[in-house]
Amino acid sequence: MAKRQTTNVQPIKDSNVLRQVQDTLLDSFKAGRRNYTIFQLGKATLLRVSDVLSLEYSDVFTADGVLKERAYIRDQKTGKPNTLYLKPIEKDLYLYKEWLDDNGIKSQWLFPSSSDWNSPVTRKQYYKIMQKTGDLLGINYLGTHTMRKTGAYRVYEQTNYNIGFVMKLLNHSDQKSTLSYLGLDEVQKEELLDTINFG
Repeated sequence: MAKRQTTNVQPIKDSNVLRQVQDTLLDSFKAGRRNYTIFQLGKATLLRVSDVLSLEYSDVFTADGVLKERAYIRDQKTGKPNTLYLKPIEKDLYLYKEWLDDNGIKSQWLFPSSSDWNSPVTRKQYYKIMQKTGDLLGINYLGTHTMRKTGAYRVYEQTNYNIGFVMKLLNHSDQKSTLSYLGLDEVQKEELLDTINFG
């Protein structure tokens, strides 16, 4: 069977498509609650997938199982310290903790692998999860960066196109990289410009 070609990973810009992806992650896998929470956390923190998957349970929850307001990590790619504000996904994280407890899953990792609770989900495993989600929905632009790109795009859109803020969240050093990361190609730039009243 020929391997399916994946185009460049793009942010999910349509809220209906986003809901379909979330529902598929949640409902179409044995560890759906885990897969969905990885996606939600990556989207809300704009972390790279490797940083999301390497989070430990104790980074996010206290020993008593209370969600921390912030997690403090060091980005693997840049080595820079990073503070994750967790309040926007508090509900999702508590539902996930409940799922872990209900399934008797105890691990040092926040997102343990289904095949071995003592290991985290790998980047390759999460890539396969996103590919299967794309296959089920007929979407060919999903990948491990989808959650980070989607979160960045939503921040960009909902902060009235504050590119500087998005750059800061992504740890980018120039606007060109950020605009490219957001999937704002020429056509979309022109569509946006068409909506502007230049007076």
